[in-house]
This record gives sequence, C-alpha cells and structure tokens, in this order.
Amino acid sequence: MPNRKDDVYGDHISAKFNDELTELKTQFLNMGGMVESQVEQALQALVDSDSQLAEQVRLGDKKVDKMEMDLDEEAILVIARRQPTARDLRLVISVIKMVADLERVGDEAKKIAKMAIKLAEEGQAPRGYVEIRHIGNHVLAMLHDALDAFARLDSEQALRIMKEDKQVDEEYQAAARTLLTFMMEDTRNITRCMMVMWVLRALERIGDHACNIAEHVIFMAKGEDVRHSPMEEAERVVGR
Repeated sequence: MPNRKDDVYGDHISAKFNDELTELKTQFLNMGGMVESQVEQALQALVDSDSQLAEQVRLGDKKVDKMEMDLDEEAILVIARRQPTARDLRLVISVIKMVADLERVGDEAKKIAKMAIKLAEEGQAPRGYVEIRHIGNHVLAMLHDALDAFARLDSEQALRIMKEDKQVDEEYQAAARTLLTFMMEDTRNITRCMMVMWVLRALERIGDHACNIAEHVIFMAKGEDVRHSPMEEAERVVGR
C-alpha cells in the first residue's frame, strides 16, 4: 500500500489545476508504459532472433521522442499558467526530469534492438543470453516498480528500487567478466560477445534510469533531494 502521508498532490481550490496535474501524471505514465513495452520487445527480439520485431522497436523510438516533447511542453504550460507553489512545482519539475530518463530508456531499447538485428544476422547465439534474460527481467521490474511508485507517490517503494540498483551493477559486472573470459578463450567470439556486452550495458543503464525516477519520487513525496546522497540519508528522509 502507498504511504498515505506522502500523498500530498491533487487537492487544489482550482478544479482546472487538479485536472491539469492529473493529465500530466497520466501522460507520464502512458509514456512509461510505452517505454517499458519497448524494452520488453527489444529483449524478446534479441532472444528470438526476430529482426522484424526489433525493427518495430527502432521505429517506435520516434513516438517516444514525440511523447517527451509533448510532455515537456505541457509541463511548461502548467508552470506558466498556474505559477505553482513549492509543493506542486516539485511535481512538475520532477516530471520534466523523469521524462528525460524515460526518453533515455527508450534510446537504450533502440540500442538493444539494433544489436538484436546484428546478432540475428550472425546466425549463431553467443554466450550471455542467460545473463541478458536475468538482468533484463530485473531492470524491467525496477522500471515497472518505479512507475508504480510514482503513480502512488510511494517513497518506501522508491527507496527499495534505489537499493536494487547496486545489485544490478554487480550482476552486470559478473556477466561482463564471464564474457571477457569467453573472448580470451576463443578470439572468434569477440565480435558477437562485444554485441552482447553492449546489450548488457544498455540494461545496466536502464536500471540507473529507474533508480533516477525513484529518487525523484522521494523528492516529490518528501521535499528533499536524495540524489548523490548516501543510502543512509535516503533511508532517513523516507523514514521521517
């Protein structure tokens, strides 16, 4: 359940302002759902060697870019029209920043799709697909949970996502070491393994962006910026 004391938005004298903030949040979640689907489809295209699906992901990136521009414009208009107080300004500014993270997640999905096409052309599944599935499922869950934390303004769930980012980093490093060993054993595998490494790196970056969104959720809920802060400080902010 969301932390009810964090739910401080959506209660204004102006019903129109309520509607504008609700629409902003809805558009953000729609973009988040689109990006989440892009990542999922890119991974599916990779493991299934489905170049057609991968091409659909690449083309879908233009729609993500359009959603980013539309959301930025809407957020700026809300600021210009309503001159929001500190509490609401935190929401609007955070949405602008989180939209940038979502757009970059879309970029990473596009990179994975490109690698999926190249690997399908290679015709031989290289090492690293097990790691891709594992890390891919992990970062997809983080992204989904970050969007859910935003929807419910749940700072406690956001904190849990921040803690998972370190685990993803460790999983990425372990997978990279395995692939490096495999390349050293047989240099014929270098090209394919490097493509897999780029996919793993893209997934690790998606985890970073999910963590960024979680940090903004805490900022919206608690009014304190926990970016670049020790985990203990984030725990203190969420716990108060």
